[in-house]
Amino acid sequence: MQRVTVDDIQRDFLKYLNQLEAGECFLIVQADKPIAELKPISTINKQQRPFCLCAGEFILPDDFDAPLPEEILNAF
Repeated sequence: MQRVTVDDIQRDFLKYLNQLEAGECFLIVQADKPIAELKPISTINKQQRPFCLCAGEFILPDDFDAPLPEEILNAF
């Protein structure tokens, strides 16, 4: 991890941004005191879940979105 000052980053932001995109990590220091880490966001390529994964495992009743009975509503 490369140490870099706040002033260095302000002076040449695009240089550090390009290095960041290339995978470089930085420890940002101010007055020789570490204040932050700057590292690229890791992207994890997750596979999408298959469509209709649970097809046929349960039946959705026709009235599933009907209003609840009064006694249940009053319980809330």
